[in-house]
Amino acid sequence: MTRVIATGTFDILHPGHLYYLEESRRLGDELIVIVARDANVKHKPSPILPEDQRLRMVRALRPVDHALLGDLHDMFRPIEEIRPDIITLGFNQHFNEENLRQRLRDRGLDADVVRIPGYPGPLASSSKIVEHILTTRGPHRPAGEGE
Repeated sequence: MTRVIATGTFDILHPGHLYYLEESRRLGDELIVIVARDANVKHKPSPILPEDQRLRMVRALRPVDHALLGDLHDMFRPIEEIRPDIITLGFNQHFNEENLRQRLRDRGLDADVVRIPGYPGPLASSSKIVEHILTTRGPHRPAGEGE
């Protein structure tokens, strides 16, 4: 059985998230998703939805077999417990694949790291969705636009 781990923040679920998880699931027999803790999201703005709600949404998605929150102090702890065969990264995740492979090896983990390409849709990131909402529905838009 091939076990796959996908990780991410999964704030404001959109087709890009679903694509990432569907493509991750195709690589194995079981997909486990690690949802980033609110306190650990430091490389971008804080999530809009709290971690428990993001976790609940991810658990409801068809490609996902199991989902859990990441560890507050050690991102490798759940990976050590799960011992996946493959770890997938989204196209815009900030990890360097070779550095991640080395850090996994240093911890005795022999998982392959696969980068999933981006979804081709125009609103395939949470930040682009927020930007679009602010532009089309925000308080400073011209009257009558975005309705």
